[in-house]
Order: sequence, then structure tokens, then C-alpha cells
Amino acid sequence: MSYDSSSSQQGLVLPTMTMQNQIHELAKTLPPPRKQNTACDACRSRKVKCNRFPGQDKHCLSKNYPCTHFVQQATSEKKRSSAIRRPRQLSSAGSTPTSPTTLKYASPPEKAAVLASPHITNGLHLPLMVRYGFYPPITLSTPTREVLSFIFAPPDNPNPNDKVAYSPGRPKFPYEAWGELASKLEDDNFRAEFALDLVEVFFQIVHTRLPLLNPAQFRNRLQLQGNSTDDKPLHPALVATVLAWGTKFSEHPLLVADRRRPGGQSLIAKTLIDRARDLAEALKVHRIPSPDHVVISLLIEPLQSQNPDDPNGFHGFWLTSATRHLLDLNINHKSVMATILDPESRGTMIFAWWMTCICDAYASAYYRRKPILDDDDYDIDFYVVDSVSAEMIDTHSQTPSPREQLEVFMLGYYRAAHSLARTVRQMSRQLWKPVTESDGIPYDNLIAFTTALVEWRDEFLTIVGVPTNFEGTWDFVSAVSSCASDATYHVIWIILFNALDDFGVKGTNSATHEQIDTAKRKIADEALHGALRIAGLAGVLTSNGYLRLDPAVMHVSCIQAGTLLARLGRPEVSNCIAGLDQYSHSYEEAGDQANEMRRSFTLARKGELELNHMANVTPRPVASPSAMVVDDHDIIGTNGTSNGFSSPESYMYGR
Repeated sequence: MSYDSSSSQQGLVLPTMTMQNQIHELAKTLPPPRKQNTACDACRSRKVKCNRFPGQDKHCLSKNYPCTHFVQQATSEKKRSSAIRRPRQLSSAGSTPTSPTTLKYASPPEKAAVLASPHITNGLHLPLMVRYGFYPPITLSTPTREVLSFIFAPPDNPNPNDKVAYSPGRPKFPYEAWGELASKLEDDNFRAEFALDLVEVFFQIVHTRLPLLNPAQFRNRLQLQGNSTDDKPLHPALVATVLAWGTKFSEHPLLVADRRRPGGQSLIAKTLIDRARDLAEALKVHRIPSPDHVVISLLIEPLQSQNPDDPNGFHGFWLTSATRHLLDLNINHKSVMATILDPESRGTMIFAWWMTCICDAYASAYYRRKPILDDDDYDIDFYVVDSVSAEMIDTHSQTPSPREQLEVFMLGYYRAAHSLARTVRQMSRQLWKPVTESDGIPYDNLIAFTTALVEWRDEFLTIVGVPTNFEGTWDFVSAVSSCASDATYHVIWIILFNALDDFGVKGTNSATHEQIDTAKRKIADEALHGALRIAGLAGVLTSNGYLRLDPAVMHVSCIQAGTLLARLGRPEVSNCIAGLDQYSHSYEEAGDQANEMRRSFTLARKGELELNHMANVTPRPVASPSAMVVDDHDIIGTNGTSNGFSSPESYMYGR
């Protein structure tokens, strides 16, 4: 290679003529440059050409989608910003100048819009509002009626492999996948009326178990009847979450038509749950601490799948978010809680804290993980919040509001629940760690756990559990609350039994084999008793149709108890299976869990399913299907409904 001397002196190295010819020949073999993709966001997400044929509108415009180019703009902005490189400033190494791109996308949380990501590559990762064809993007100041346009937007094309798809292939019209009446959602007034129905179902069913909202305030701020006020619109993710809950239990004709599919599942409910979660993520509910975000997170968590193996279940994610928010807001400090002057706000945060604290402990046992909170992470007293204000009372009901009932019950119930939560928290920290899995559970820990559980039973179970008789009238709230408290205690024995069966007992010099077998037999007896107890309670609730209206309060108990009974070949598992079948109307995975119990029961009766470390201390008798710990003769009437129980329909609709 030769160099031009004049160019060389200037620091430039030029190729020879031969090399230039080689480069020119190589360039001829390269493929032509890629054609610029000018499709709009909506057409790009649906993978169709954004062309205009003679005499026709563009594809997006013909489908009433906005012809926007946010993805293309974001890509161009990324290229432009990457092309500009600031030179190194060696003299000021400590300075970190702010990137122009950072400034462009920075905005205060209260004004933050759902912005397009500069790293978008395909339709699955399109901005939320673009993916659903909704623009402008939703912010915290978006009126609720506009939020409904997104929540009730037509569904994406159904997946032919989806077992709840309404029909295979491409829908004939946008709402076809949601049933024969779903096209009514195109009308703005119908969407508002449908939303109001779902809100009422939420307050009648879900709010009774999770009273985190003020019914009167929520209805006043909903602003769907054209009665505009100066109040700030409700948080869009909160509205979406409340409506998603309503679709699980509503008997609106639109949802009844949508459930006319194999399995009786509602595709509308499934879609609205996804959109509520999408809205919460887009508006950074999981990242920014605020009272609204605490409430939204706690309401989203039990909406998720209750199957531990479901990759889309997000087990504990939203509960963890709520826990972190409460800690960041210092709600765990008595001194900070006392500074909240508004009684309603203070009461909501107190209830949110105790719900989070207790659920964190129970979830650690259910899903085999260590709890987030420790006993010394808070100093809040167990006390009843201030008297309820007039506006908090639900004027649509003649009975005391759920919050009023809970405040009356709070001292006894939360003392009991917190005491059990502390025991469960200690169990989880010892059970769910690698050394226990490999070496076994220390004998001393087993004795400590069983002693603590027995002490709790003697002190609290008669107060918060199911009474020995059902005198008087039992409504939905009373029945499910007592049964859930009762079942929560008994399911802990089952969880301890399963851990012992999986891990065994760690060898120790402080206990003989006889003492170890005695401890194991005690846990096996309590676990079997607890499983039978839960099966009996599930049978009572199922016979009254209450599990169809239960927001997953008894779900985990039915799963744990039914699984153990199935493994033991006990026919009482039929109660748990029936309960899960009833749950499947609102929780899709419950039907699969019921089928798995049937399969396990069949294998156990054939002798093909055996226990591990607990096999030598667990009796395997064959009981009659009618054998239950709860005496059904005194509870269930001859017509299949329980004496003293009100029907779920009368509770739900006031009939």
C-alpha cells in the first residue's frame, strides 16, 4: 500500500486505487437498503400495510383507529440522540451533565402521561394506549368517561388456541369475541350505565371483604352522569380495578352472554383484569408511593390467578408494592399515623396497613417465601378508628357499612389475626430456606410451632371462628368472614404437614425417635382434622352459593385442604372439588385445580400416590362421603340450603 505524502503529513491515510476498486465491487454485492417502514402505530401493531388504495381510506382510518406515528418518532429520536456524542471533559470528570433525552421524557408524577418507550420493536411492546388504538394517552387528570373508552375498547383478535375464545378465526366485528351483546359497548351512554352496574356489584360483593374505599365518595367522584364537579377525577387504575372486580361477579346480560362458552368463563372479565394491571403499570402505581397507589395495589393483588404455577399470576408483586409504599409513607409509625387529620384517610391507612401486614405473613406460608415485614417493623396500636362520618355510610344499604362492622369487630379480630400472623411469620422464616430443605426441620422448631398454634387456638378460635351453632340469621359477610378465619388457622397445620413431609426432621441429640414420631403424629392429626374442617366449611358455603360470590377469601384454603385429602384418598375431598367448581365461575384456574384433585384422589385410591416423610404416622382410613367435622344435619336444610342463611342473590341485589 502506498500513501500520498501530502495527505500523510496531515494525518490522513487514503486507500490506493486498487483498494477503492475492491470496495466498489463489494458494494455491488450488498443487498439494497431496507425500505423505510412508514406504517402508523395502529397498523404496525396489527401487522397490516398502512396504504391508501384509489378510492379507499387507509386501513387505520377505515377501522376508526388514529393514524399516529409515535413509534417512528421515538425511533428517529433515538437515532438522532445516539448520533450526538458529547466529547469527554477530562478537566471536569466529576460532573455528570444531564442528557437532553432525559430532560425530554422527564415529567412530574402527577402530570406523567403514558409515554412511548424509545426501545419499542414490535406490537407486543407498543405503548399501552397505542396498542389498544386509544389516543390521547391517559393521565391522572383524564375524565372517567374517557377512561371508560379505553377500558371497554374492543378486544384484540382472540387467540384460536385460547380455550375461552368466543369463536375461532378473525372476528366479524370488533366486539364479537365478547358475545352477542358486546357491540352495545360502542355507545358512550351504555358504557357509563354498564360501569355503574359493575361499581355497585363491587361495593355489594368485594367491598364487604376489602373495605378500602368510601362508597359515597367514590360514587360522587365517578362523574358518569354528567354531574361535573370540581373534584379531581378518580385514579384511572382505581376505576379499572373496581370495574374488573365487578365483571367477576356481575349478572349483567352482557356478561351472561359473554359466559356462553365452554367452561362458562368471561372473556370480558379476563380482558379487564389485564387492562387494569396495564393501566396500573403505565401510571407507575407500583413505583410511586401514595395512598391511592396503596389501595390500588391491595385491590389488584387478589384479582390475580391463585395458581402458584401460573407464570401470569404475579403472586405477591402488588402486595409487595403496597408494603413498600406503606413503609415509604411511614404508615408503620404511630407518630406519623397520628398526624393524618382526616378520620376517613386515617381509617383507610390503618386498615390498609393491617391488611398488608397480615396478608404478607399468610402469603409467605401459602407460596413458600420469606415475609417482607418483621415484628419490629411497626408500632401501631390496635385501636378503633374515629367514629364513621355521615358521608362514609352507604346510603344504599339499611345495614351498617362493612367498615362499621369491621371497626366493631376490629379489636377482637385483628388481635387474633395479628397473633396468628406473627406465628406464621416465624414459621416461614425457618421453613423456607435452603438449609431446611436439605437438612430437615429442627425438632425444637417443630415443638415451638405446634405449641404456638395450640395456644392460639385455645385463646382465639372460639372468638373469631365458626360457632358451634348457627343460631340467628347469617348473611354473606358473617358466614364467609367466620369460615375464612376458621379455615386460615386450620390451613397452617396443613402447610406445616406438607413442609414436614417434604423436608423431614433434622436429626438431633435432644430428641429420641419416639419423641420425633410423636411430634409428627400430632401434626398429621391436626392437619387431617383441619382439612376435614375446611372441607366441611366449604360444603356449607358451596351449598348456599357463597363461593360464587367470594373474592378468593376461601380459595387457598380449599386448594390446600382438598390437595391433602386427595393425597390421602379421603372422599371428603368432594366438598373442596365442588367449592372449586363454584369458584371457577370467577376464577378460571379453579376448574383446573378441581380436576387435578380428582386425578390425585383416583391415583391415591389405586395406591399409586404415597406420602414421603409422613407416611409412617398418617392414617389412611376410608371414610364415608358424608363424614364431616361440621355437623351438616344442624346446618343444611332438606332443600340443600342452610338454615338461617340468606341467599347470595338477596344479599347482592337487595331482593
